[in-house]
Amino acid sequence: MLDLLMSRRTVRRYKDKEINNDIVEKIVQGALSSPTGRNLKPWELIVINDKKTLKDLSDVRGRVSSHIKGAGLGIVIAANPEITDIWIEDASIMATIIQLISESLGLTSCWIQVRDRLDDKNKSVEENVKNLLNIPKNFRVECMLAIGYPDETKDPHKKEDLLYNKVHYNRFD
Repeated sequence: MLDLLMSRRTVRRYKDKEINNDIVEKIVQGALSSPTGRNLKPWELIVINDKKTLKDLSDVRGRVSSHIKGAGLGIVIAANPEITDIWIEDASIMATIIQLISESLGLTSCWIQVRDRLDDKNKSVEENVKNLLNIPKNFRVECMLAIGYPDETKDPHKKEDLLYNKVHYNRFD
C-alpha cells in the first residue's frame, strides 16, 4: 500500500483506450466497499463511459474540468445529506478509495471538485452537474473523478520530500 501511495500522482492526460467492463466492475466493487459513518452509505455513484457525456462534463468547470473528456471513465459521487451530516466525509472517502483502486489496476485519476464551486459564468458547478446527469434536487455532488490509462508520467513522491514537520506526537508542538 505504501508503494501505491508513493507512486500515485494526479494525471490529466489519458490514452484513447477504453476501460473494459471487468475493470470498471472492480472499481465499483471497491467503491461500494468504502467505509461510512455508522454504515449509513449516503452516497450514489454515476459511472460514465459515454464519450458525449464525458465531453459535456468537461465543460461544467471550464479549464479545471476539461480533461475529463479524454478519460476512459468518469465517476460522479453524489450523496443525500438527509441521511447523515457527514455525507461530505463519506463521499470523500469513497472518492479516495476509487482513486487508489484505479491506481492498483494500472489506471490514473484526477479529482475534480464540484461542491461549492462556480463556473466561468458564476453558476453553480453542482447545479450544472445535477442537471446534466438528472441527479435529484435533494442530493449534493461532492466531486467527479476522471479515470484512464495515463498518457503522461510523473515521478513518484520521494520520502525526503514528505512534510514530516507537520507530524506531531502526543501533542501539537
